[in-house]
Amino acid sequence: MHEDIPENTEQFLSLNPKTKRGKFKIYIGMSAGVGKTYRMLQEAHSLLKNGVNIKVGYVETHGRKETQALIDGLPVIPRRDVFYKGKRLDELDVQTVLLLHPEVVIIDELAHTNIPGSKNEKRWQDVLDILDAGIDVISAVNIQHIESINEDVKKITGVEVKERIPDKMLQLADEVVNIDLTADELITRLKEGKIYDHTKVQQALQNFFQPDQILQLRELALKEVAGQVERKVDYQVTAKKNPYRHERFLACVSSNHVIAQRIIRKTARLASYYNSQWYVLYVQTPKESTDKIALDAQRHLINNFKNATELGAEVIQKKEDNIAKAIMEAVSEKQITTICLGKPHLSLFQVILRTGIFSQLLKTLSKNNIDLVIFS
Repeated sequence: MHEDIPENTEQFLSLNPKTKRGKFKIYIGMSAGVGKTYRMLQEAHSLLKNGVNIKVGYVETHGRKETQALIDGLPVIPRRDVFYKGKRLDELDVQTVLLLHPEVVIIDELAHTNIPGSKNEKRWQDVLDILDAGIDVISAVNIQHIESINEDVKKITGVEVKERIPDKMLQLADEVVNIDLTADELITRLKEGKIYDHTKVQQALQNFFQPDQILQLRELALKEVAGQVERKVDYQVTAKKNPYRHERFLACVSSNHVIAQRIIRKTARLASYYNSQWYVLYVQTPKESTDKIALDAQRHLINNFKNATELGAEVIQKKEDNIAKAIMEAVSEKQITTICLGKPHLSLFQVILRTGIFSQLLKTLSKNNIDLVIFS
């Protein structure tokens, strides 16, 4: 037992003691400035004090004096210098982390996009490499960077966040800790210059840091962390005592980029909630054959497949002129329990009346106790 280590830190150290993979802890918050990096560095000092071999791999202080002061006394791994478009930039030095192989490494800004030419496109991929090497990682991310709730964040803030992490990173985490502040506390910190330079405060108050937006983002963060805890209890405790039907979701997508993206994200949320396997099915009909489909539609399809894979799905592609038949095949092959579709252009009854095979699909679903979810 490590003396004087805060309870949550001691709990993290004791997670999965026999696994070869590193333990993973994420601090999550509703916005910049709530104190995620500060808490990570506090934990680093506690671990160091108690003899744990810990290194700071990458921390972004954003010029915050309180946070910067906490780096003093911690062993910091120098960043990797990179020249890109005539500018000198720095990145997390993954190779040095692997070479030094500390017990624990602190890596901030989980959603960061690496400079082109790096081994991995995203920092979360760097973290996976480090975890696979058996090194424990403590990291941090804001709620708006979670892939499957990207649209919810856009509705709240009016801004589409470009840097995102797949939901599977939260599912892989051994521990997810929410750093919470009230809207008033966060705005007070902003006005005191503890988040941004005083010259940027007024602009921040008029844009992102509005009480109603902060409140909604706070709700998202609280729900996400509560959901992670609930799923972990269901998976690790309840399911062992009361086994229930293991869900398998099938998201059926078309070449329509926007609709497909929405179906993928919503299905990812469902699969995450049930801690289940899920699949994405694209049926290439004759009118969407390679020589007929537009290049931009092909590009969007590839991006959607990549996004689905990052979110934890297995992508299935079938060539078939009858979409309902292809769905039935996929349902049988993958033992699907729930099919997820976008809202059809025709009413559901018109589809059933006009397409005999679709009616057969519905009968098959009903007979085999398979649920059908139609997203708006």
